[in-house]
Amino acid sequence: MRLCQFHLPGRGARVGVVEGDRVLDITGKEAPSVRALIEACGTAEALERRARRLAQRARTRLLWRELDRAPSPRRAHLLAPLDPPEVWGAGITYRRSREYYEAHTGEGGRTRGIYDYVYEAERPELFFKATAARTAGPNAAIGLRRDSTLTAVEPELAVVLGPRGRIVGYTIGNDLSAWDIERENPLFLPQSKIFAGCFAMGPVLATPREVGDPHALALTCRIQRGGRLLFEGRVNTREMKRRCDELVDWLARDNPVPAGTVLSTGTGVLVPDEHALREGDVVEIELERIGTLRNPVRRLG
Repeated sequence: MRLCQFHLPGRGARVGVVEGDRVLDITGKEAPSVRALIEACGTAEALERRARRLAQRARTRLLWRELDRAPSPRRAHLLAPLDPPEVWGAGITYRRSREYYEAHTGEGGRTRGIYDYVYEAERPELFFKATAARTAGPNAAIGLRRDSTLTAVEPELAVVLGPRGRIVGYTIGNDLSAWDIERENPLFLPQSKIFAGCFAMGPVLATPREVGDPHALALTCRIQRGGRLLFEGRVNTREMKRRCDELVDWLARDNPVPAGTVLSTGTGVLVPDEHALREGDVVEIELERIGTLRNPVRRLG
């Protein structure tokens, strides 16, 4: 099952079940939001049962193409598939990431030892990434810090957690990173990661039954500039060293994680420095069995 949230003029945020090219509006007391559904149902199975029952009674139906467009208060459009209380990130979960950092040792003041051993370590790199207010949904603008000239897209599989850290779904995550700030000093990592529009997610929440094996998904990232393809990179989530449940286990250790939290699992697509994002670029991330997340880029400030 795939769930989404969308805006309807005069009615506000709505909850939808996506069936093919249609979206069934299931909003009501039992489903005021996707996050509320997660909190109430607790497990992916219970979430599917309730959403399926509500979908059978849905009166409002829209076409997906009517929602998959730029946000406007006057037109129906997609929102982030949920409003996460917390967004966390994971780093160096793909061998490609480790090899990238090894190749850039010494650049921008980066010293060996900060990142180079994370891939082999027992403990993963986990960091706080964003809140709902800093998160962009489909077709909404993602941000570039005014004090960064080297911000890169990091396309990722993201996990959605229910009560007690259970995985209730998956979505696409875009963990934007100001690499120049991070390279200047590893202690600047929070500033390189956390800012307005620093994370994008969507277009849907897909349940585990819908996704199947999360470690066998093809992911493609494209950057378009001036209507032309600037960059395209591909990876498969089977290349992740750490499994999703392992990352969730580490995240929840002595750390109460509220239902609806999103954990982005790291990137295996490393964009070359010469393709750093600019205002007006469009980032498109396609993840098998989940869909395509598309976002324009804007300079903050």
